[in-house]
Amino acid sequence: MSTHLLSTEQINTASLGLDRLSLEQAAALMNQEDGLVAARVAAALPEITAAVRLITAAMAQGGRLIYVGAGNSGRLGYLDAFECQPTFSMPAGRVLGLIAGGFDGEVEAAEDHADKGQADLESHQLQALDVVVGLSASGRTPYVLGALRYARQQGCPTISVACNVGSELAAISQVAIEVDSGPEVLAGSTRLKAGTAQKMVCNMLSTLTMVSLGKTYGNLMVDVQVRNQKLLRRAQSIVMQATEVSAEEAAQVLQEAGLRPRIAILMLKSGLGLAQAEALSAAHGGSIHRALAAVGVAGAALSPHP
Repeated sequence: MSTHLLSTEQINTASLGLDRLSLEQAAALMNQEDGLVAARVAAALPEITAAVRLITAAMAQGGRLIYVGAGNSGRLGYLDAFECQPTFSMPAGRVLGLIAGGFDGEVEAAEDHADKGQADLESHQLQALDVVVGLSASGRTPYVLGALRYARQQGCPTISVACNVGSELAAISQVAIEVDSGPEVLAGSTRLKAGTAQKMVCNMLSTLTMVSLGKTYGNLMVDVQVRNQKLLRRAQSIVMQATEVSAEEAAQVLQEAGLRPRIAILMLKSGLGLAQAEALSAAHGGSIHRALAAVGVAGAALSPHP
């Protein structure tokens, strides 16, 4: 696909006079253009849900989720991977974000080399159960193409996220997510709408996978890692919302549970001690709903109030 055919590289006629607009007009224009992205992502929901099913199945068997990208796309994948550890208590390395050239000054040049994409996956001992998600606004970044081709050779499930339709990346992916984000307000600057579209897709891929793996209870992130006072207050609030106990009781049981909201909730709702609650959680893959059902406790009631 030549550059002049790429939707993301076209001139946006709505912003031709960008440098002559007032600040208020320019802000309104950018906001208007950003508002188009959600509908474009919605058109790809069938592919997004298919991708989530693929990732969930692989991770349930011990596989990893590996994002691969260059430039802004790579940084978005890295960010999504990085946040999975504190938000869902995922062990380090279960969700990875690989960026062409890393974070040093060679990052822009590195994206032109397909062999570097393969080499980065090789350095992380890619296994057949790992899912590789290639992120590329253009859908033709050599680094990402090289990584996905190598992943396919290893028998890995592959997913692509591109912002142009009919891309080379989509053609080599098991699941192709294509979001036509259209021309940018600043021509060719794909950190804008294309970046927003990729961030929205990554949000869904990781979050819905974690929900499917039982890492939440209702819409509560019960596996949040308590690393500071803000997160301690959030964890206490989660326990309160899930069990409708007082703040004092939530704080006490949370401490007994080793600052793990999941275990605290199981203890409070089942009446079990710490060791029993831990064993129950492990026996049911971490799902609070399944664990409570196993001991005959209704677990669906959640309070909307902290």
